[in-house]
Amino acid sequence: MPKPSILVVCTGNSARSQMAEGFMKKYLSDDFSITSAGLDPKPIINPLAIDVMREAGIDISQQYPKALKTFLGQYFTFLITVCSNAEERCPIFPGVSYRLFWPFDDPAAFEGTEVERLAKFRQVRDQIDSRIRQWMLEYKLKQLHPGAKTT
Repeated sequence: MPKPSILVVCTGNSARSQMAEGFMKKYLSDDFSITSAGLDPKPIINPLAIDVMREAGIDISQQYPKALKTFLGQYFTFLITVCSNAEERCPIFPGVSYRLFWPFDDPAAFEGTEVERLAKFRQVRDQIDSRIRQWMLEYKLKQLHPGAKTT
């Protein structure tokens, strides 16, 4: 039987969704198939996303932005949007068991000095990590108690 699958979606697939994919692969790759995509994918992952994830002990440098349209027609157990734009524009994926919305600020849109931008990336990275850890606990609770709600 195939693993449950997770698709994380944002606009550019260059920062937030890539960081979420990295954390999920670290924590959940034994139990889930995990990927990310963007509505309008950028050509490369934002270098600051790679840097802050490396600080957290996760290498996402081999990941790459992927177009959401390449996944149309595929089945995903979980579809998670991580920005308002993706939540509004993401097409319906028939067969998705759970569609979740976890909005995070776009660290790539933050303007400031290099130090300030890096701090913003770290802040969003830590928020993503915290949200995924919270979801993992909720998911495990739901497995033990099927009537529990997953957010």
